[in-house]
Amino acid sequence: MAQIASLTLYQNDEARPIIEAILADNPGVRVMNMPGCVKLDSDGPLVVKRTSVEARLGRPWEPQELQLVLISMAGNLEEDDDQFVLSWRH
Repeated sequence: MAQIASLTLYQNDEARPIIEAILADNPGVRVMNMPGCVKLDSDGPLVVKRTSVEARLGRPWEPQELQLVLISMAGNLEEDDDQFVLSWRH
């Protein structure tokens, strides 16, 4: 059974540009809308790119800001100044 990389984010004004960026940069991501949150699942790596979020926000954004709207995640985390990546690769 394949392991799924997953992010669950609050569904609010701060998270919407991040969700839009994730959907644009990760074709095939499955979205489950729930009351108050959005779950994003991917069979491959799930990438949140700083430049994509900044383009939607219209201001500088640091990948660590994701923590402010994060409810849960599944996968191994790789994080730097340009992106936030969840995957099950070792």
